[in-house]
Amino acid sequence: MQNSHRQIIKEYWGLIAIVVITPILLYAAIPILPTHDDWAGTTKPDFNPFFIKEHFFFYGYHWRPFDTWIGYIVGRNPQLLYPTFNHICVVVGHAINAFLIYQLLLSLKFNKLACNVATLFFFITPATMATVLAVDSQNQTYAMMWGIVAFLAYVKLRKGKYWIWPILIFIATLSKENGLMWALICPILAFGFDFIDQRTLKKDLLVGIAIMAAYALAIVVLPKEIIIHPDYVPEDFKVVKNIVKFLLTTFVTVDYIYLLHQPNRNLLLAGISLLLTAPFMYYVFIGNIKRFADKKMLCTLLSLLIAVGPHLLTVFSMMHTYAGLAMIAIIIAYAIDNSNTRQLRNTLTAFIAFIMSAVTINYHLWHESMKSGLIGKVMALEAISKTGKPVKSVYVIIVEDDYPKLSSFCVIPNEAFGWGWASQYETNYQWPESIQDTTIERTVGAKEKAKEMALEVLGKNKSDCVWIVDHQNIDVIKR
Repeated sequence: MQNSHRQIIKEYWGLIAIVVITPILLYAAIPILPTHDDWAGTTKPDFNPFFIKEHFFFYGYHWRPFDTWIGYIVGRNPQLLYPTFNHICVVVGHAINAFLIYQLLLSLKFNKLACNVATLFFFITPATMATVLAVDSQNQTYAMMWGIVAFLAYVKLRKGKYWIWPILIFIATLSKENGLMWALICPILAFGFDFIDQRTLKKDLLVGIAIMAAYALAIVVLPKEIIIHPDYVPEDFKVVKNIVKFLLTTFVTVDYIYLLHQPNRNLLLAGISLLLTAPFMYYVFIGNIKRFADKKMLCTLLSLLIAVGPHLLTVFSMMHTYAGLAMIAIIIAYAIDNSNTRQLRNTLTAFIAFIMSAVTINYHLWHESMKSGLIGKVMALEAISKTGKPVKSVYVIIVEDDYPKLSSFCVIPNEAFGWGWASQYETNYQWPESIQDTTIERTVGAKEKAKEMALEVLGKNKSDCVWIVDHQNIDVIKR
């Protein structure tokens, strides 16, 4: 019996570690409060009785029914479920993805050691934390989940493959649009690892393109009001900047808060975090670069580019690194599986150092996420307290804030405040019923200009109350 337990630990130590870490990660994530887009997306509490008609099929520039259902569910009891239910969905989804990646790596015929290391890397790497610690990232998490399931179905099924595979791709896509990329990734990756021949690859790429065309047709046919977000318009310089972000966040593991966020900058600690993580990344990627010139790795690298392609062309932030991490896990497993004894020993030693640094970086990312959420809460409570009694409508005037921010971890105060929307949560969505906002330039006379605008708004009966937001300070002007 003892030998049996040792064998299980030896074969599945990575998965066992994930089972142990998941409750800790969930316990840490649940207190993180919404900020920024969390107050604007469809995963926030939704009380609209016509939500299916207005949000389910197409909303703004997204078709993400899964997000809409989350918003509807948490809308039944916001104080109890929001953002707790959102965090549970994300963290549990991330853990499921780790188990699916382990199964994916096994199906690609990697040895158990390679599967364990690559899977544990995926689960704890700081590159996932912008997704795992976020409130509204269910779409990102579950797009990957259904994409991996689609691939496993694609390579394992003999009957029904050509209707089950497209259905799974559509489910992934209705979680988030980049799920559609698995329509191309599945045949390319399968060809790279000799599940299909070249003739089947050509045929199935056409099937994948047909799946994409069917989705595009559905977008055209469905009732909708498309709003083109300016950030989603491709521009040459923006694409280059996105590629640089992708390369840094994917292949360089460092505490970016200490490195890039000016109020928290500590180059010594950033350097230590890099020194601890760099050897593992070097041994895996640079140390094996010559081996990557084979069909398996070329197809994996192409799949990586396809997975993150939509983000590179539109918006790429630390959250969007998640989309390509299944391919990164494959590359890591390949490097370990093909290492000689000395290389393997060096890589595993470096991996221990990587884990130590990753845990420290993740703690720092969590701490700053907590702090940002609490800033928004304090501002909301201050606005409510100064307002005194419930009002139906509020106009929020924001003095432009030049305070530095970093992704979803270090958020500008007015964005943590959700441009006023955090106040609805603190009143259990009783008031204010409507919120409008505008931002004015930060100048010497900005505060006086804001007060003049407030009096003008109140004089025209546009709102019952005006909140002036200057960094973390809230001034309330009432009739």
